[in-house]
Amino acid sequence: MKKSEKALDYFRNKFNCSQSVFTVFSPEYGYSENDALKVSCAFGGGMGRQQQTCGAVTGALMVIGLKYGKGINDTEEKKQLTYSKTREFFEEFIKIHGSTNCRELLDGLDMTDPEDHNQIMERNLFEVKCEKYVADAVIITEKLIK
Repeated sequence: MKKSEKALDYFRNKFNCSQSVFTVFSPEYGYSENDALKVSCAFGGGMGRQQQTCGAVTGALMVIGLKYGKGINDTEEKKQLTYSKTREFFEEFIKIHGSTNCRELLDGLDMTDPEDHNQIMERNLFEVKCEKYVADAVIITEKLIK
């Protein structure tokens, strides 16, 4: 099964965008599925449903950090490489979707407002839009960490 398909399985089983993206890569970096789901949980809904940076994006950036990030005994170049890969991710995601902001990606609707949330549900935006964000975040990440 492709990582993007597995990420959609997580998402369709009530895990958030960030969890869905981060967890499909986690075994490669020594994280258990359960630990990955817990670590990435707070980033869903644009960080705790604040609808800031899309959870699919934050999940991907955590993976990029695991792959390229600067650790205790690493050089400054590792941090700069991580920043470069982060910029590449943002450029590609924005080119495809126009934004990395959760609220913008959900047509400006506020998921914490009951009326807006009803519109999100009636229009199936989590399925129609968020599933695409999750799959694309995985695909972009796969390209960047090869």
